[in-house]
Amino acid sequence: MTTTLDTSVRDFLAGRIWLRLHTPFSTETIDAHIASQHIKTIQGIKSTTKIANHPQHFCNRCENNDQSRFTTFDCAKCEAFCTYCRHCLKMGRVSTCTELIIWNAETPIYPTDHINAWQGTLTPRQQQASDELSISNTKRIPHLIHAVCGSGKTEILFKPIHKLLTEGKRVCIAAPRVDVILELEPRLRAAFPRTAIEALYGGSESKTESPQLILATTHQLYRFRHAFDAIFVDEADAFPYTAEETLRRAVRKAAKPQAPVHFVTATPSDKLLTDIRKHGQVSTINRRYHGHPLPVPRYDSLWNYAKYIHKGKLPKKLANWTAERLKRQEPFLIFFHHIGLMEQAEPLFKMLDERIHAVHASHPDRKEHVQALRGKEVPGLLTTTILERGITIPNVQVAVIGSEQLIFNKGALIQIGGRVGRSAQHPSGDFVLFHHGITYAMDEAKNEIIQLNKGGIRT
Repeated sequence: MTTTLDTSVRDFLAGRIWLRLHTPFSTETIDAHIASQHIKTIQGIKSTTKIANHPQHFCNRCENNDQSRFTTFDCAKCEAFCTYCRHCLKMGRVSTCTELIIWNAETPIYPTDHINAWQGTLTPRQQQASDELSISNTKRIPHLIHAVCGSGKTEILFKPIHKLLTEGKRVCIAAPRVDVILELEPRLRAAFPRTAIEALYGGSESKTESPQLILATTHQLYRFRHAFDAIFVDEADAFPYTAEETLRRAVRKAAKPQAPVHFVTATPSDKLLTDIRKHGQVSTINRRYHGHPLPVPRYDSLWNYAKYIHKGKLPKKLANWTAERLKRQEPFLIFFHHIGLMEQAEPLFKMLDERIHAVHASHPDRKEHVQALRGKEVPGLLTTTILERGITIPNVQVAVIGSEQLIFNKGALIQIGGRVGRSAQHPSGDFVLFHHGITYAMDEAKNEIIQLNKGGIRT
């Protein structure tokens, strides 16, 4: 019996690898498409016996092969011993008896009628980088946009992405942090008003349509397979992308065979620079789009700051710095190295202004508080390094509390300082490192910023 192809099933599943029981379609619809071979099933966990009869497990969704991240249990469903992957558990459990499904028929034909509505003008160096990136797309080779914070990296992508879309290609912009996706989404929707766009991150809902341009956290790419003609990884040096090999494999798996994966960052690792130079191209931009220099951090000692906060007092320098921002009505971000210390400090800052809030990666109201800062509804935020990138607030002033802590490495400090002076109307601002001792990382970050302002960039 021939089953009529359901285009809504095709549009949803094309390029995805999905749990059979978690699709937005009825069991009967999925079963019928499996019977007609429009959908192919894949075992969730593949297990093989290797040396000394020890089983080796592999997750076919997230491609995890770290044996410490698997658990074997007595499964009531299949009435046998089953193994599941703990690595991607938050996206729905994948077990030995789990069926994953992929689309196994013709894929959607994407429209070619797109417009690039961005009305800005690229600087000569931005234009050169944009053209170089388009050439790399044509050659299907990886490309790195190595550009300082505030240089207009996103705008550099518009023309190459538009060219891909007008060729009927499917494109993904991925980033390790949800804040980056939330920052990019309205900008991409404004730039490509005729393009079907979807943003995927923890808590977002997948639609049954087939978006041609997807913005996604890198974790969401566990659910894709051979989907995209080009992938752009924004903030490619950010945690957890740099720390998890499975995330890097997920990006490669989400790309079609031979499709290029590009990278965009102000602080690439030495390894990324070396790898791209071997196999692709690098475009470097050491100046912000408005031509003004990067803010150079200034050091200010804040001895025993933790003791003061533990005792219910704000150090005088910190209180004065915050009060000055409030007086001048300048938005601000104050970075902490530890959530506990930040939460202890929050009520002390609220004594200066009750609208000040603290945010961190798992804070339930993080998105709302950040949006309130953008909307000038709150004067400033206390934050962890979760906001070191992916946020643009005109005229924002930045302080780091405990800049001597290990979490504030060179790259993190450069990214944090990159929040300051991003707009042409407010190209400068205060970037202060409150410390209990100066570190090599602080000096390295400061020296690299000074070198960039002189026209140099790492080679």
